[in-house]
Amino acid sequence: MTQPVIIIITIIAYFLLLLAISWIASRGSDNTTFFTGNRRAPWPLVAFATAGAAISGVTFISVPGMVVGKGYAYLQMVLGFIVGYMLIAFVLVPLFYRRNLISIYGYLEQRFGRSTYKAGAWFFFISKMLGAAVRFFVVCAVLQLLVFHPLGIPFEFNVIVTIALIWLYTMQGGVKTVIWTDTLKSFCLIMSVILCIFFVASNLGFSFSDMTAAIADHPTSRMFFFDNPKEATYFWKQFIAGIFMAIATTGLDQDMMQRNLACRDAAQSRKNMIVSGITQFFVIALFLLLGTLMLIFLDRQGIGIPDKTDDIFGIVATHSSMPVIVGVLFILGLVAAAYSAAGSALTSLTTSFTVDILQAHKSDNDRRVTRTRRAVHVAMSIIMGAVIVVFYYISNQDAISAVYTLASYTYGPILGLFVYGMITSRPVRDRLVPLVCILAPALSWVVQWALLKCFDYHTSFELLIINALITGLGLHLLSISHHPSTTTAPQNNG
Repeated sequence: MTQPVIIIITIIAYFLLLLAISWIASRGSDNTTFFTGNRRAPWPLVAFATAGAAISGVTFISVPGMVVGKGYAYLQMVLGFIVGYMLIAFVLVPLFYRRNLISIYGYLEQRFGRSTYKAGAWFFFISKMLGAAVRFFVVCAVLQLLVFHPLGIPFEFNVIVTIALIWLYTMQGGVKTVIWTDTLKSFCLIMSVILCIFFVASNLGFSFSDMTAAIADHPTSRMFFFDNPKEATYFWKQFIAGIFMAIATTGLDQDMMQRNLACRDAAQSRKNMIVSGITQFFVIALFLLLGTLMLIFLDRQGIGIPDKTDDIFGIVATHSSMPVIVGVLFILGLVAAAYSAAGSALTSLTTSFTVDILQAHKSDNDRRVTRTRRAVHVAMSIIMGAVIVVFYYISNQDAISAVYTLASYTYGPILGLFVYGMITSRPVRDRLVPLVCILAPALSWVVQWALLKCFDYHTSFELLIINALITGLGLHLLSISHHPSTTTAPQNNG
């Protein structure tokens, strides 16, 4: 049986399972189910789903290859994620539950006003659309290489088919479906990487003790980097950036918080956040361990490291000396990660655009809300597909770096808005806030360029913090010492 046929069978089997879960989860669903899951999801289920939700196709493909140039430096950032998740659990989660928000960006309207609210929603829309497209692009590119290109099928058709499949299983159940499919994804993902480690180690003739010794002795297994503050891998840069990256891309991301707010109450959601944050560390560590094993395998086989390190996992998994099951596990983990991540992104984009930008949820006509939501869902699918195709033709960066670089620019204003709103009660000139949100990323790029040019300082993901600080400074310059009589939204920080 040829490789493309095996891959197609694997994808079809997984998708049929997804459809079955989606059908069961979406029975009796309405708009409330789509947006909030009726707030009945048990926290252990959400915790397991959330741990997997943070692992996308990008992680599956890109993280093992990261060991080539950065060792295990990524774990420094993931340690920061754990602290960030703690802050989300004890600061943001109670705030969102207390205000009973459908979309977390509703806080910005309550705190600042309509223009700020719209700015936050639009920045989320841009952030999530670009981030989700980059993540799913990786999967489409791999499927193109292994399946569609050998069959003479163009990349555009590949994207249309995969986006259509994701739209199909998310169109009805929304966040409730996402939680259950994320649970399936987490299980498939973790089992895939564990079994791949086992089969690669077996191919190398390693026992468990041999494997751990070989990994420990390999130069890529270095985790902590304290020697050069100017380098992007420096511990404190990675750790502190990880804290704020977690807050921005999880706590202030409608996609991630939509499933967390599906728990019964804040206490349940808090447990979910803490457990999922710790679990994520061990899952990422497994991917990095697999990366080192794969480099040992390539060296043993006399295969050079590819120019694009994202290709390492695919090369090893489909190598002729590997059993067929390794290739199947590779495709299963990749598809599980990608389909679930893209599905949850489409759900959150639909929710945010319908609720935050179109304000459709304020209509008393439930049928009209449903029609609007479904139309938006189709539109989000089309836009995501178009962005994936564009990225396919312009991409030249490893995917995991591209995701976090984009996040540093687009989530910075969102982080700045929320932090400023929570640490001060001063009102701002609401109509000018969108201008600050647009200028902050541009000024952040200038700061990044100046630091490199003048001080040979390589800015890493702390660019997010710089971006948020510039946003906060801009809000302070727009602040006013008293509540104007024309204020239409309550100005409080609780």
